[in-house]
Amino acid sequence: MKRKNTLFFLLSMAIGLNSFAQKTIEIATKSNVLILETDRDNTLLSTYLGKKLDNVSEYPSIQALDKYKPGSDDLLNKREAYIASGSLNLLEPALTVTHADGNKSTVLTFSDVKTEQLDQNRKLTSIILKDLKYNFQVTLKYLAYFNENVIEQWAEIEHKEKGAVVLNKYASANLTLSGKKFFLKNQYSGATREMRSEEQQLLHGIKTIDSKLGTRTNLLHSSSFMVSVDQPATEDMGEVIAGSLAWTGNFKLDFETFDEYYLRVTAGINNFSSNYTLKAGENFVTPRFIYTYSSAGKGLASRNLHDWARNYQILDGKGQRSTILNNWETTYFDFNDEKLNELTKDTKKLGVDVFLLDDGWFGNKYPRNGSTSGLGDWQYNKQKLKNGISSLGKEATASGVKFGIWIEPEMVNPKSELYENHPDWIIRQPERKEYYMRNQLVLDLTNPKVQDFIYKTVDDIFKEVPEVAFIKWDCNSLIYNANSPTLKNQDHFYLEYIRGLNSVLDRIRKKYPKTPMMLCAGGGSRVDYAALQHFTEFWPSDNTNPYDRIFIQWEYSYYFPSIAVDNHITDMGKQPIKFKTDVAMMGKLGYDVRVNELSKNDLLFSQNAVKTYNGFKDIIWHGQQYRLQDPYENKIASIAYVNEAKDQAIVFNYHVATLFTNGVILPIKLKGLDPAKRYKIEEINMYPGTKSPIDSTKVYSGDFLMKVGFNPEANAYRTSVVLKIQAI
Repeated sequence: MKRKNTLFFLLSMAIGLNSFAQKTIEIATKSNVLILETDRDNTLLSTYLGKKLDNVSEYPSIQALDKYKPGSDDLLNKREAYIASGSLNLLEPALTVTHADGNKSTVLTFSDVKTEQLDQNRKLTSIILKDLKYNFQVTLKYLAYFNENVIEQWAEIEHKEKGAVVLNKYASANLTLSGKKFFLKNQYSGATREMRSEEQQLLHGIKTIDSKLGTRTNLLHSSSFMVSVDQPATEDMGEVIAGSLAWTGNFKLDFETFDEYYLRVTAGINNFSSNYTLKAGENFVTPRFIYTYSSAGKGLASRNLHDWARNYQILDGKGQRSTILNNWETTYFDFNDEKLNELTKDTKKLGVDVFLLDDGWFGNKYPRNGSTSGLGDWQYNKQKLKNGISSLGKEATASGVKFGIWIEPEMVNPKSELYENHPDWIIRQPERKEYYMRNQLVLDLTNPKVQDFIYKTVDDIFKEVPEVAFIKWDCNSLIYNANSPTLKNQDHFYLEYIRGLNSVLDRIRKKYPKTPMMLCAGGGSRVDYAALQHFTEFWPSDNTNPYDRIFIQWEYSYYFPSIAVDNHITDMGKQPIKFKTDVAMMGKLGYDVRVNELSKNDLLFSQNAVKTYNGFKDIIWHGQQYRLQDPYENKIASIAYVNEAKDQAIVFNYHVATLFTNGVILPIKLKGLDPAKRYKIEEINMYPGTKSPIDSTKVYSGDFLMKVGFNPEANAYRTSVVLKIQAI
């Protein structure tokens, strides 16, 4: 009898082990799918990210085909969807917690899943994971954008323990990829040398890209990246995942290879000096990690992100933008009413939309006549502007243009009334030497009084100049000696600074929802999709040399659509104005030139160029972008924009060879056209008195242009060529 019971027990166990209730969850878009499944331990695993299967019933078969089985000398690694530390996982976690009783282990098991169809295109999946020992849970959020093939992922963390818990690490997402090799494309930066590209194979260990800078957090590294699987993806071939963290503060991206065939990507807020004390009942929400999968190279991944950004993330991403004349390189700090009124007339003469008054318009006790004083004292300078900024707005309106203004509201000069009157509003360590970057310090946005001050600064400008049509929001200093005079828990400082900034921006946008605002931070040092919810565009770099800008703008194009990228023509660089203009047209066109000093032909060209740009700018801003020839491997860089109907395209071609060359020898293959349509090609944006060698009467099929190509005849004498392709 005893033997029969034993056999029955063993048989029951065997049946149980082979018939556990596996849960399969699909996070699906139009072309791709992320598959999450539970295992025997009720752990949530990420088993597949890639192209959708035709038969959805086959997804549960994927997990069994992964034959990795840990042995006596192997780490026990699972493809967990969100990895907590302190138990079985010994690699880099997404979550590290010190519970109320001091225990540092967290074991998350699947509890429930809920789905909500937000509209025809968006589906939200919420997966609840719980620690059975503690009253602690993580809800993983997956927002799938069907047509754009993009997923937003984040985590919401809460508990009901008897005391507070401490979140030591709290990433937004883990992604586990499988393959034979992995290659990371990322960008590193410095002031005026933004978005330098590098691509490398991820070997053993952890590759970390992070920021601890507090503000200007993209100064050294971009928080966007691409990972290719098995081999480096090209523009049109290969598996690639493109990701971007929507967080304006310190970030951390970890890339860890393990067990030969796996890569774990962990993305989220940088937990450096940022343990977060979470009270019972409080919901901690991580930033959103945005990613897309492409089986057809980097170009498709970029277009997925561009479509998603225009449709859902960038402020007014499907709308229009203003062209600008900025006074900075014309006057610097040396101007008065008369000079500025002449510039508003030059704005009209040039044909652009907005005159932008840059730095130097404020400060009285400490006039802003240079970078060392006045920052924080946002009253117009009565010596320079006797009639105030309100009269400038009226003068611009009378001249038939709009008025914009520069501010840097998060910063303060030590030589300012604000510094004297509110020392407790400034970020600094007590009894330590102040360290200045660009002669300034950062205001403490964790302090509600400072938030109110910054909001009032912006609100007062609108009250004084109701006509204000554009704001350039700058941010030029990093956070040194990080400390808030009023914050009780300094571990929360970096998070509360960004929360404070977002609170101010939310208030501004609630009252002024439509006014265009440029995001600037000493160039392109603050570029992320969280900030771009409040801003219509960003300034990529203070380096406006057009040769350098080709590379800078090229790299930004991997993640951000052209409608968000501000490109200005300036005096920087010795290239002719046509070359500068053609490069700036690869985005949102603007000027920072002395209009009154332009030659007759340069002025005529510029006026015609603005009109030409106005005729095709919608294609640049809202069309599909195709990188045709990169500037690193080719003598001619080429990039195309195609409208939705595929009946119009604009192709920019730039001569980038540093040694003498004959230019384009082989034709450049176009992309994105309709193979069945017939097209004519015309060279546009020509300099006065020049003729094009392009035969605009010849007709080509889209099939021919994409398989054989077309020669723009760019060379050392024709350094930039803009082509308009029109279906007939």
